[in-house]
Amino acid sequence: MKTSLLAGASALLLGACAMTPAALPETEALNRVAAQSGPYRALGYQSPFAGFEPHAPTGPASWRAVNDAQTEG
Repeated sequence: MKTSLLAGASALLLGACAMTPAALPETEALNRVAAQSGPYRALGYQSPFAGFEPHAPTGPASWRAVNDAQTEG
């Protein structure tokens, strides 16, 4: 118990004595790089449901008629 307490206290002490972190980079420079300035074509939005046809359930059918409709020929 005393060993884990000593290890935890020493980790906190070493963390408090550490150097201050470096400043964050300038974000405005990153935005300038990401800005579109060139001969890019605009991509239009296309709905993922374009061409979707809803299907309603139908009642039970004769199995023989369904099998005959599926045959080749």
